[in-house]
Amino acid sequence: MASSILPPAVAHPLQRVAPLRAKSQARVAGLLAAARAVFSEQGFQRATMAQIAERAGVSEATVFTYFAGKRELCIQVITDWYDEISRDLETQVPRLPDVQAQLAYVVRQHLVTLLADGSGLCALVLGEGRSPAPELADVITDCKRRYTAPLMDCLAQARAEGHIRQDMPLRLLRDLVYGSMEHVLWDSISSHKRPPIDDTARQLTTLIWSALKPPERPMPRSSPTDSDQSARLQALQRFRDDVADSLRRADEEAFVPRASTATAAVPASPAASAKPRPHRRSPP
Repeated sequence: MASSILPPAVAHPLQRVAPLRAKSQARVAGLLAAARAVFSEQGFQRATMAQIAERAGVSEATVFTYFAGKRELCIQVITDWYDEISRDLETQVPRLPDVQAQLAYVVRQHLVTLLADGSGLCALVLGEGRSPAPELADVITDCKRRYTAPLMDCLAQARAEGHIRQDMPLRLLRDLVYGSMEHVLWDSISSHKRPPIDDTARQLTTLIWSALKPPERPMPRSSPTDSDQSARLQALQRFRDDVADSLRRADEEAFVPRASTATAAVPASPAASAKPRPHRRSPP
């Protein structure tokens, strides 16, 4: 009987805790979604906590209940976003059959991230990373290191196996891949035109791969076989015999008297064979 008169909170202590926790998680998710939208549109410097609260439909005090300030909120937005896009690469890239297929996947996914899914956040990250005193530099550096790790791993393995060139450092090859796509993003932002993602991905992959693959080496000359050597010796022997025969005939023709040959060939005429008459001197 005593247990029946206990207060409900004591009799069932977890009934109020679970709903509060779920509600807090939903509130945090809503604030992060609103913050992602505001930071994507305004950037870190121009965004305010008041704008984020208005987008989330709560008071500014509510935002500060869950986040100490704008910097902490922006850090959470960036790390959550990098966690999403990094997890996909970490899962899919190792499953692909070779480094060229891995490169093609990384390029296309990065272009989708830049131009479609997260163009605003990409501009935020790139802009803050280039500012003179970025408040988010350390966070962005750590996130980028994780995001590029799948590509760096496959490039390192491919170089060890001789599938890509070995005369360039991996960090330079990494910058070649991501730097080219960064220019595509800035061009899209400045022109307000988004290029076709699939065509651009194929073109960039072809261009980047032409720079990554090892330079072509001249084919080594194969050593001659016994049959090749025998054929060459026979050809040389025939040539020597032909030369000797030509020289012999030239020598024979040089020793044949030309005059006798001409006399034998042409009979003498009667006038030529008659003796000349003596010349008579006239009397004085």
